[in-house]
Amino acid sequence: MVVDGEFGGNLKQQLKKLFDESLKLTVSDEHGLEPLVAASDAKFRKLGDYQCNNVMGIWSILKPKCSQFNGAPALGQAIVSNLPTSELVKSCSVTGPGFINVVLSAEYMAKSIENMLINGIDTWAPTTSVKRVVVDFCSPNIAKEMHVGHLRSTIIGDTIARMLEYSKVEVLRRNHVGDWGTQFGMLIEYLFEELPGSDNEVVTTIGELQLLYRKSKRKFDHDPVFKEKAQHAVVRLQSGDPVYVKTWAKICEISRTEANKVLQRLQVKLEEKGESFYKPYIGNMIEELNNKGLVQESDGARVIFIKDFKTPLMLVKSDGGFTYSTTDMAALWYRLNEEKAEWIIYVTDAGQKEHFDLFFKAARKAGWLPDNDKTYPKVNHVDFGLVSGEDKKRFRTRAADVVRLIDLLDEAKTRSKAALIERGKDKEWTLEELDQTAEAVGYGALKFADLKNNRSTNYTFSFDQMLCDKGKTAVYLLYAHARICSIIRKSGKDMNELKNTGKLALDHVEERALGLHLLQFSETVEEASTKLLPHLLCEYLYELSEHFSKFYSNCQVNGSTEETSRLLLCEATAIVMRKCFHVLGITPVYKL
Repeated sequence: MVVDGEFGGNLKQQLKKLFDESLKLTVSDEHGLEPLVAASDAKFRKLGDYQCNNVMGIWSILKPKCSQFNGAPALGQAIVSNLPTSELVKSCSVTGPGFINVVLSAEYMAKSIENMLINGIDTWAPTTSVKRVVVDFCSPNIAKEMHVGHLRSTIIGDTIARMLEYSKVEVLRRNHVGDWGTQFGMLIEYLFEELPGSDNEVVTTIGELQLLYRKSKRKFDHDPVFKEKAQHAVVRLQSGDPVYVKTWAKICEISRTEANKVLQRLQVKLEEKGESFYKPYIGNMIEELNNKGLVQESDGARVIFIKDFKTPLMLVKSDGGFTYSTTDMAALWYRLNEEKAEWIIYVTDAGQKEHFDLFFKAARKAGWLPDNDKTYPKVNHVDFGLVSGEDKKRFRTRAADVVRLIDLLDEAKTRSKAALIERGKDKEWTLEELDQTAEAVGYGALKFADLKNNRSTNYTFSFDQMLCDKGKTAVYLLYAHARICSIIRKSGKDMNELKNTGKLALDHVEERALGLHLLQFSETVEEASTKLLPHLLCEYLYELSEHFSKFYSNCQVNGSTEETSRLLLCEATAIVMRKCFHVLGITPVYKL
């Protein structure tokens, strides 16, 4: 059987199809066996580019009932013999206890890259069975400025959304702002008491709102009478009292305007559907849960008890008010039944893990979600660690205040611009070019410094490290991209014409290594989006720049007999780098 090459981007998926077909031929009586195909680790790379490395596991299943083979190596040889002929595969070998090593065809890889250059990087987009996903991220509390604590949720969530969007998934980006809780009772009651008759015009900025919040919180914590009034105010607001709703709407408007300034600078798109949006669905949601026998009374409150959890999920407080668990349940019901989402992803700090464990188990108990976390519809809590200062403590200003996110962006841009001026770019570029490049580099450095870490770990915030032009930083990667663009410009060639008429070859060992890494882009995006780990894409991008550096050091481009082929390889590298930047929310620069 001959499988014609489609010259697609996902090598791993194509190899898996070949091994699937071989397994069906080799052990036709056994169903449900799946080959495990992966790019070879560095120590096995001399043997092959990829490995099928679960032959031993398959043999352990077959051994008690199969006399056809006398061990895993023999089974491996049979799988290789039955592997369909393909332009993709140059050769296969079986080593050790049954590892199947696959050497790919350099000609096939070259044609795949040529195909991408002609038809675009979207031909390398991963494919997935999921059609619609909700990504719930950012989600600041109303009446507070966005601060460094919102940085991680915002950029991790945005990158996850971008990875899925590139994979042709419809992504509903949701900003589930806290606009319906206790803080509004405090704020509104404090306004009514301290500034009666002001008709909401006394507070017009986020700074004034934050000052008001601090004063009301202080009073809430130390004045039991005021605390009780504030709690009643929440109930009146949640019941739709027009006097309270009017003041609430003004507070939300001020907060929303300020948050949007930050999101625009970060180039993050979100649709706000805060806690208040789900109010109309709460009654029916609770009634449905009650009809299923899940809701119980406990000290005047209405709750759902979950096995192995000491604290139940509270739907209605004893005073009649709702909790964020209430709105989370209502939001999940809406997302499943109205928005028809197959996958709902929540991006919040690790401190909320217990809440999400309880909330998800309540949804499973209600029958809204399957019992296992592999079947759709499914939910995931994407947790992340803390950002610490260089003193290893929680990142704060010298005055021990939370660092405002807008101040971080300003500082990143200022430092980036200073570095460019130090290199004399203010004399070479227009003021607009200098400003735009400083912003792209500064904001990109801020994002990459966060995203390159495994999200579950804490990391230390350092402007000096993130703006360094050496090592695993956005600055280094943006420089690498600008360098490739410079090589192409200096050639004087029309790259559009070259793409359609030129031929690419991967004859040199470094050409081949670079070409192989380019073709692993699709499977990297697939793995990063499936595992919800953006740092995998950061690793890939850094390794791509390292491969290019080795290629350029060993292979002359301009003026060489292989100039056309190598310019095409340069162009392919630049295209993949730009797509990585896009998915990470970083603006590429073309000269530095």
